[in-house]
Amino acid sequence: MREKILNKSAELFLSLGFKSVTMDDIANELGISKKTIYQHFTNKTKLIEATTLNIFDNICEGIDCICNASHNPIEELYDIKMFVMNYLKNEKTSPQFQLKKYYPQIHNQLQIKQFEKMYVSVKESIQKGVDTNLFRKNIDVDFISRMYFNGMSGIKDETIFPSQIFTMEYLMESYLEYHLRAICSEKGLQILNKFINTNQS
Repeated sequence: MREKILNKSAELFLSLGFKSVTMDDIANELGISKKTIYQHFTNKTKLIEATTLNIFDNICEGIDCICNASHNPIEELYDIKMFVMNYLKNEKTSPQFQLKKYYPQIHNQLQIKQFEKMYVSVKESIQKGVDTNLFRKNIDVDFISRMYFNGMSGIKDETIFPSQIFTMEYLMESYLEYHLRAICSEKGLQILNKFINTNQS
């Protein structure tokens, strides 16, 4: 039952927002009493904390699978972007923004976990790009990995990139191209341009 509650909560939080969804909404959707939810989670904050960590773990699992199967680090980043976008339902309700505003402690905890995960996988991916001559030899892999994470977090800032002007799809796509054009070698740029021409939405 705990798993069912987490899955349904994730679905509702991502499509309607962390603030908007009540414990009653979740109970009604599952056809159970609120009391049943409280047997597993003492309050809404605890449920949100467990749900965000569950979403994070599922995304990490998916990213690991993509990294293990990828042909090159350029396509890998685009595959990860598509996977995350689909998983997070394009973040129509800016769940990250709501999380930061109403549940700052959970948001900070998640940011740290995201950085630890993303930093390691991006660093490995960039190093692979350097080793296969797709990325420039002289880039500082550690610095670029941190910059990439910083940029990905930055485009989710509603104050700088209001959702009524920019869709998350557009921001992620544009940032990814911006990031890759800065580090690609000539060989990498040829692959990137070909990939963009073939796949761009």
